[in-house]
Amino acid sequence: LQLGPVSLLVMGVVAVHCMGILVKCAHHFCHRFQKQFVDYGGAVMYGLESTPSAWLRTHAIWGRRVVGLFLIITQLGFCCVYFVFLADNLKQVISATNGTTNDCSSNKTVVMVPTMDSRLYMLSLLPFVVLLTFIQNLKVLSIFSMLANVAMLVSLVVIYQYIVRDIPDPSDLPLAAAWKTYPLFFGTAIFAFEGIGVVLPLENKMKNPRQFPVILYVGMTIVTILYITLSVLGYLRFGADIQASITLNLPNCCVYQAVKLLFSFGIFFTYAVQFYVPAEIVIPPLVARVSERWGWLVNLLLRVALVCVTCKCAVLSPRLDIVISLVGSVSSSALALIFPPLLEIATYYTEGMHPLVIAKDIAISLFGFVGFVVGTYEALV
Repeated sequence: LQLGPVSLLVMGVVAVHCMGILVKCAHHFCHRFQKQFVDYGGAVMYGLESTPSAWLRTHAIWGRRVVGLFLIITQLGFCCVYFVFLADNLKQVISATNGTTNDCSSNKTVVMVPTMDSRLYMLSLLPFVVLLTFIQNLKVLSIFSMLANVAMLVSLVVIYQYIVRDIPDPSDLPLAAAWKTYPLFFGTAIFAFEGIGVVLPLENKMKNPRQFPVILYVGMTIVTILYITLSVLGYLRFGADIQASITLNLPNCCVYQAVKLLFSFGIFFTYAVQFYVPAEIVIPPLVARVSERWGWLVNLLLRVALVCVTCKCAVLSPRLDIVISLVGSVSSSALALIFPPLLEIATYYTEGMHPLVIAKDIAISLFGFVGFVVGTYEALV
């Protein structure tokens, strides 16, 4: 009740600060090399080229490659999480179908009909997800993204109005969980705040990029408030029985079954948006190696293969909370916390930096690295 909200706030502030560092460094290199746009990988590459170390300058191209690899892992990790989320919610809705009632005042549908394992739901969803990823036009995907956002916004409003009612006495709830659970919390929290990979592309697409810092800070402030309030109210409402997804705690009446389906609808279409980034990194170089005649077929086959990889990973670890924590610890921590402070040092060290700024950057990177190692270990265990 205390440690979680405070930690979420601190991680939100640090994550947004690192986003600001990335934008500042990208602007620096745009001005220095007279470029219109520099992406995350390019900024890291140019940063390594600016260091005093001859070895780092020689191997600067690996900065771009490493960032690209982590972006692929992160985005495909998001897709794995979506598979697990969709399967869990669909399984609960279908297993409660026969007992679903219009009475939402008390959850009377306690008898769940036996249904297939959540892994089989993932395999059932696979063909539909594959067909969705065949949509390669970003404008069409943006329409689906808007529909998904509307669906999830409506769902959130309904979820909030449910959890604020009948909150029991919180005096029995602990103020802080055991410290051994903190690494898993770290992975989950940094997964939630990791959006640094889309920061520069979003700024580049804006008509007036100078407004981006305001939009970034206002947007992330709203997101942080939503995370903190939903987590605290959800824990107060459901206590130790709270499940990995807040939707799984909703009663099995018609209104809240519809909310689960609506949220699942939003997540389903969001899969295609998250899949777009790794597909654009992985597929074009491979398609370029074959003749134009076979290019379209190789493109589709690679999309099928990537979707099957995310489904396979979800099937191997069908626990939503652990998958989220693992993805957050492995890749999100590197992109959101470890790389940006080191990039700032590499970019500005030869131009002179205050010792406190260097110390701050090192502290953030160390925090991210410790979370990366310990969080990944705990999630795997």
